[in-house]
Amino acid sequence: MVFYMNIQNSQKCFVQLWLRLERTRRLFKAQFRRFCIRSIIKQWFGAEADDDFIWEVCHQTSLLLVKDEDCDPVYGWDELPPPKLYPRKHRELLRAIVAVSLDIGIRHVKLKALDRAYSIAFPNSTPINVNKKKAPSNSPLRGRAKTTPL
Repeated sequence: MVFYMNIQNSQKCFVQLWLRLERTRRLFKAQFRRFCIRSIIKQWFGAEADDDFIWEVCHQTSLLLVKDEDCDPVYGWDELPPPKLYPRKHRELLRAIVAVSLDIGIRHVKLKALDRAYSIAFPNSTPINVNKKKAPSNSPLRGRAKTTPL
């Protein structure tokens, strides 16, 4: 199963990537293979997945995760958790794959479309932004600028 899908920066493509990621995880589990970035990329891209491509995806994923969370860098052989339970790392992985495949900047990948695609692909799973909380609408600090005493 080599990945012959035309990667695009669109929600429709992102839904397919999320579903493909889960199918790949199940395939690797059945074959007793490690579910890691290196194996995923080798499976999806075949001969096109050289060491430079894999390094670039891992590097981009690490930059995003270390910046957003207190995570260690991501390496090619690091085993990944299931995408339905821990979506943040996989979101950044898919974001990096799209950016490297299309040769665009990581910030040009449509993050809102990627998050909506996750909700479409896995409607009953862990929300992707579980750490983010909205301020209550009746909060006294809402709408005010914070000031510090002199």
